[in-house]
Amino acid sequence: MTTPADIDVIPPRGDRPRVLSGIQPTFQLHLGNYLGALRNWAQEQERYDNFFCIVDLHALTTLPEPEVVRSSVLELAALFIACGLDPDRNVLFRQSEVSAHAQLGWILECHTPLGWLERMTQFKSKAGSGRERERAAAGLLTYPALMAADILLYDADYVPVGDDQRQHVELARDLAQRVNSMRGEVFHLPQPLIRTTGARVMGLDDPTTKMSKTTARSKPAHAILLLDPPDTVRKKIGRATTDTNPEVAEPLGAGVANLLDIHAALRGLTHDEVVAQFSGASYGALKRAVTDSINETLAPVHAQYRMIRGDEPWLLGMLAEAAERAASVADVTLLRAQRAVGLR
Repeated sequence: MTTPADIDVIPPRGDRPRVLSGIQPTFQLHLGNYLGALRNWAQEQERYDNFFCIVDLHALTTLPEPEVVRSSVLELAALFIACGLDPDRNVLFRQSEVSAHAQLGWILECHTPLGWLERMTQFKSKAGSGRERERAAAGLLTYPALMAADILLYDADYVPVGDDQRQHVELARDLAQRVNSMRGEVFHLPQPLIRTTGARVMGLDDPTTKMSKTTARSKPAHAILLLDPPDTVRKKIGRATTDTNPEVAEPLGAGVANLLDIHAALRGLTHDEVVAQFSGASYGALKRAVTDSINETLAPVHAQYRMIRGDEPWLLGMLAEAAERAASVADVTLLRAQRAVGLR
């Protein structure tokens, strides 16, 4: 563990704002993950000091099969790189390989009022009620404290999240302020980084709900997965919900608007430009164009992914080296927190 002599204060910030983001290795990434997160991360990787965490500890809340966790971690890491994230310019690491996450997570759990956790939206939706809630894993209740540890360990300035995840960043801020008020200046306060462009891709089967990994696991037609082959993309887009009117015309239905937004995001068009392009066109023409846009975008991703995933020793070595880089930062924050609460 890194133990510099003077770490009782938050170190000065570097020239670039620091970003921490994490994705669970629970199911394949989909087009919404790419347009809402991965593409933006790749385009902005020179602007920020980035720490990207594969949060495999969080994945355990659903008790997945061990081999699924192992293979999903490697798949996710390979997809990150295939989508443009340079492992030399970003710290792309596996959460469980940096022990500070679990250790700070426990410290924060001990400083978290139970009511704060019980009010978290995702706990209320996933744990259910009555007997179902009694059988829910305790990790479903406590994982927001671990998520706060993920963020606070790296003195993150920003955390890229969708609007539905803002509550977790707010909890991290509340916990940081609570600990700081009780124990002195321990944690840097993060801010949510919420983008309004290309951030919400809706489900193909239900364009009123956001595209989600959870739904895609049980309903394959719900989402375009980043590793879907071209024929699968064609079939899914062909079956996507549209409207009874066979032409693209105002007022746009939710299904048509979703396909137009996907095409616009992939082609770099504005909403008005894409509406003008397809005004009066048939749904068939729109779906063919969207299919081509998706497959052209994913073709280089697939090629890169196959190359990276085919060299597993390199991939494992990259993750191990990145974990050491992450630990060199996280251990300093952990030691500061341990001293503040009397453990050191």
